[in-house]
Order: sequence, then structure tokens, then C-alpha cells
Amino acid sequence: MQDETMEAAPPVTGQALRYKVAGMDCPSCVGKIETALHRLPGASGVGLNHHSQILRLTLDEATTPRATVEATIRGLGFGVEPADTIHISEGGGETFDPAARPEPRWWQTGRGRIAILIALLVGGGYLLSWLAPGVADHAPLPAALFGLAVFGRRAVRLARSGSPFSIEMLMSVATLGALAIGETEEAAVVVLLFAIGELLEGVAAGTARSGIRALSALVPRSALLIEGESARAVPVERLEVGQLVLVRPGDRVSADGVVEEGESDIDESPVTGESVPVAKAVGSPVFAGGINATGVLRVRVTRKASDNTIARIVQLVEEAQAAKSPTARWIERFSARYTPAVIAVSVLTVLVPPLAFGGDWHSWIYRGLALLLIGCPCALVLSTPAAIASGIAAGARRGLLIKGGAALEAIGKVRTIAFDKTGTLTLGQPRVTDIVPLDGNERTLLGLAATVENGSAHPLARAILERAAADGVPLRPAHDRKAVPGRAVQAVVGGRLIEVGSPRHAVERGGAGALPADTVAAFEEEGKTVAAVLADGRAIGLLALRDEPRPDAARGIAALRGLGVRSVMLTGDNRRTGQAVARTLGLAVEAELLPEDKMRAIAGLKGQGTVAMIGDGVNDGPALAAADVGIAMGGGTDVALETADAALLGNRVEGVAELVILSRATLANIHQNVAFALGLKAIFLVTTLFGVTDLWLAILADTGATIIVTLNALRLLRRNGGSLPASQPAA
Repeated sequence: MQDETMEAAPPVTGQALRYKVAGMDCPSCVGKIETALHRLPGASGVGLNHHSQILRLTLDEATTPRATVEATIRGLGFGVEPADTIHISEGGGETFDPAARPEPRWWQTGRGRIAILIALLVGGGYLLSWLAPGVADHAPLPAALFGLAVFGRRAVRLARSGSPFSIEMLMSVATLGALAIGETEEAAVVVLLFAIGELLEGVAAGTARSGIRALSALVPRSALLIEGESARAVPVERLEVGQLVLVRPGDRVSADGVVEEGESDIDESPVTGESVPVAKAVGSPVFAGGINATGVLRVRVTRKASDNTIARIVQLVEEAQAAKSPTARWIERFSARYTPAVIAVSVLTVLVPPLAFGGDWHSWIYRGLALLLIGCPCALVLSTPAAIASGIAAGARRGLLIKGGAALEAIGKVRTIAFDKTGTLTLGQPRVTDIVPLDGNERTLLGLAATVENGSAHPLARAILERAAADGVPLRPAHDRKAVPGRAVQAVVGGRLIEVGSPRHAVERGGAGALPADTVAAFEEEGKTVAAVLADGRAIGLLALRDEPRPDAARGIAALRGLGVRSVMLTGDNRRTGQAVARTLGLAVEAELLPEDKMRAIAGLKGQGTVAMIGDGVNDGPALAAADVGIAMGGGTDVALETADAALLGNRVEGVAELVILSRATLANIHQNVAFALGLKAIFLVTTLFGVTDLWLAILADTGATIIVTLNALRLLRRNGGSLPASQPAA
């Protein structure tokens, strides 16, 4: 919290710029650009997302013009163009000027053109060597010199901007050294392989980014806007909240909204991962990108295109991919020491054998140069973020929204998963099944309870209000409404304090004989939730409600058991009801828990290993925050997207097991990548010291490993969630 004695910070003025940066293929590219921009006076808030390729910064143009920023980025070898400009006034208002541009083909990029030109020069050199053998030693020189000029100039600029140990610097020194000892052909092949490797890395990185771009492509470009009795096609960007759109059979839903007229089944799998089409009727929410199957729908728009569910998912996924996981941070710290260490070994390799043991200078300089090329940590640095990005994108395609690499890593290590009951393991749509007045009649009892619950968003409150509306029971005037968390809701109605709460609360208020214990016990044995209604502290009736388990809840718990993950239900409901639901689903239960009790239960479970908490993202906030990983069952709601570490957009309990499977697959992919990157370099370090590795093999040890690591990570995008494991029946 800011110290109250400190003066308020002056308002931010100037311009917050957004650029599209092309040519980035690994996180080290991000580091190079951010390091350079941080050195520019007047530049602040620099943030660059490797996956979305969007650069954000705030720039004081009176100190540094934006042309300098653009020239700095281009000087480092990257393309840059405005994405849009956000003008910030002292009042904080923002206006946007979009400037979208299509993605260029690989041969249209700067790296593509450089690779093509070097390849032509190398090919021309070999042709000249064949036609004129007398100049064979000098024929590859143009290719080597051109590559050295391109990459050497970039290396010098990187060094000046604070990145001296770049792959460009290592490659340039190796090329210059090869030319100095007369290995012209090797120098030309090195620059060619480096150029091709950079190009292929960019293509592979673009393939990884396509997973998220595919989500954006789910939303149609046009919508049928209803005006009077007719409909006309308009761009979806022009839709405003409150307008009506027509969705015909076979059409994709053009905007988030609510059905105003019609009935149909909508395939929402592109958004939520739910494979079964969902029935929609008047009042049902729909998501942009869903596919209408049967009927004609009129949908009232509730969100603009820039704020629909898919747009928010894309934004959150890109932010998650930009966040570094613990493994990625460790590897970055390791590589920061690894590269200088390899350079030191390379220098010692060049100097020690000739000076101390009379070794051949040519041979040991050659081996030292090869070590320089092997020393680049690109494949190692990319090994974790590439897998994390692919895992997050693969999850988003199935309605499993994971908000960061740390969460994705932690989910796979979970040993216990705690579930809330209402709205998580159950449908969250309870119905009033029994009304038992202890004083007065059923209508009076129901009317008082509904009056107190009016305005509450709790599922039990909605059930009571729906029953009152269905029975035609009017609501009375009330005031002084308030909630006692975990106990009751109360209001003053007709001069009396009316409370709707748990049987335990009623007993605390009126004593052991306040309620008919046998009636309460019978309802609870049937798996029903009992609400007691009190007037001035005296019980006047009981309401019994039942919420059915989700159809896939038992399968989801069984799948987790097959993965070796223990499941436990934490509920504020009574013990008998909790045990009845737990027996049906096959998991342990802790019942009659207040919010603070759930937090203590989570703390106890964390002593046995990593714990995840699954809740509805609203009343389970404290427990979600207390767990190592909080997962919201949200169905695409704002709360689910903004609160927990992950969200199950399709409200499927089986999605929890799919999250665990995806996380473990991602962790395995990371381990494979790290082992391959380090193992390959270790092999080439040894073979180089023994004189087996050529310079062109050394450069392949870097670029080849980077490409293989990226392609291995892309395998995660082809996952369909994995098959859920079989499990033994619950005890």
C-alpha cells in the first residue's frame, strides 16, 4: 500500500504506443529489444509479447521521437510497424486508431530475402569454383562477406544497446575468425546455415502463434443486423450493445448476447470445449463463434466485438503466454551465466593448447570458433516458453483457460483437488422440493423467504424466487437487508426481522428444540439442502431444495482418481447432504464449512502436497486464493475469466482431469526440450574439443536444436485433450 505521507504521483501524459514487431522467434529476441529501448530517454513502460508480437511503451516525444524508437528496433534486425496509437490525456481518456496490416509471406520478410540472397551467393560461388578452379579458394568470399556485413552490423548494434553476448556476435566472430585462418568455404556455409536457421525459427514461431489467431478467426466478419422487419449485413465491429442480430441455421453467432426469440441447438465447442450442442431458448446466453445448428434465433447483443468472450480469451491467453513460468525464469538465469562461460572456454581452447603444449594454432583456433557457435543458448531459452505457449493455446481450444505458465506447471503437480459443491460438482440449479410451515401456511412462508432473498445471486436464493414466481406468491416491502456470510440472509419485513439460513443457524438462535430434527434429518439423508426461515429469532418453517450433480461429475472424479489425484468436496452444506452427494460421486467430503473454514481446510491439504481448488469464482474467492492453483467453473463469465488461475469455460468436471493431463504433457515436453538442448550441446562440446565437429555442424547444433525444440513444443497443439484414464470404482 502506498504511504499516505507520500505525494501523489503526477498524472501520466504523453503517448502510449503499440507496435507490431516482426522477426521474433524466441524470448531472447524480446530481451534484446527491451534492453535497447530501456536505454532510450523518455521511454518507459516497455513491454513486448513474443507470441502476439505486440510492443507497448509510453514515450515522451519531446525527449525521444518515435522515429528513433523505430530505427532502434530496425537496427537490431527486426521489422516494426504501428499496430495502433493510444493517445493518453491527463484525464486518462484513450482513443484508438487501428492500423491492421496483413502478415507477410516468409519470402517477403527481411530474413527471407537475406537467406535467399546468401543462398544465391553461395550457389554462385560453387558454380564459379567449378568453372574456374583457380579461384576456388576465393569464390565463397562474397557470400561470407555479405553475411558478415549483415549479421556483424546487427551484432555491433546489439552490443551497443546492452546485449554483447548475442548469437549474432558469436556467429560474426566465428565467421571473421574462419576468414582469418583461410577457411573461406566454411565461413560462407556458416552464414548460410545461420540465415536459414533464423528463417526456419521464425516460420516455426509463426506456426505456434497461429493457434491463437485461429481463435480470433472463429468470429464471423459480418453480422445480420435486424432493422424493423428486415436484416442487413454489417461488419461485426459496428455492432453496438442492445442491437438485435439474426442467426440462421448453419451460421456462426456473430456476437455475445442473449436469445430474444427462437429456439435452437448451438455447438459451443470452439469457445467452451463442450462437444455436445447446447439447447438455447429465450433468455439463454450465447457466445460469439458458436455454430447455430437448427432453428432461427434473434440475439440481443450484450458485448461489442472488441469485448466478446473470444476477444477476452485471446487477450488473456496472450498475457498468460507472456508471463514467465518458474522453469523459464530458472533457465534464463542459467543461460545468463552459461554463455559467458562457454566464451571463456572457447578463449582457453584457442590459447592454452598452443601456448602450454605447443599445439597447432590453426587447429585450436578452428575448434575455439566452433565452440563459440555451440555456446548460443537459444534452444535452451526457448525450450520452456515454447512448450508453455503451445500448452496454453491447446487448452484454450478446448475451453480450458490457463492464465500463465506458473499455473500450467503447478496443475500437473497437484496431488489433491478440492471441489466446491453448489455450481461446481452440481448444476447450480437447485429447485424447491418441499415447503414445511411450522407457523402459518406455505404461501406465507414462501413469500417471506422470497422477500428476504430478493436481489441475491446465490443459487439457493434464485431457486426460492423462482418457486415464488411460479406459485404466484407476491413479494412484500422490505428494508435493512444484509447477509451474514455462511449463516443467513436477513431483512425487516412487516416490522419483523426475517432470516433465511442454515438449520445450524436456527439452532444457535432458538436452541436445540427450535426445529423438528427428524424432518431435517430425513431431508438431508435424501441429499436435500434445508433452509430454515426465522421470524424474530423463532423458526416458522423449513424449505428443502435439491441440486442434482452434473452429468459428468462422477466420470470426472473417477478420471482424477485414475491419475493418482485425490478429490475432496468442501461445502457449507450440512453433513448429511454433503455425504449423500459425496457417496454418489465417489469422493471425500468436509461439510458445514464457513468461508474461513474452507481456507483452513485448504491450508491443511497443502501440508500433504500441491492443492488445487475448484469453485464458481464468486463465493469461493478466499479458498481459490488460498490454494496453490485456483480453477473457476465459469462458463465464460467475467468472474471465471478474471479471477482464478484457470477457468473451465464449458463447466465440465471432466475438464479438471483434462487440465491435469495437459499440464503433465507440457511438463514432459519441457523436460524433453531441456534434455535435448543441453544434451546436444554437451555432445558437440566434446566432439569439438577432439576436433570432430566442423563449423557448419556447430551452427547446426544451435539452429537445428532450436527448430527441433520448437517443433516438439508444437506437438502439444495437436493434442485433443488426451484420453481420460480408467479408474477403479469408488470405495
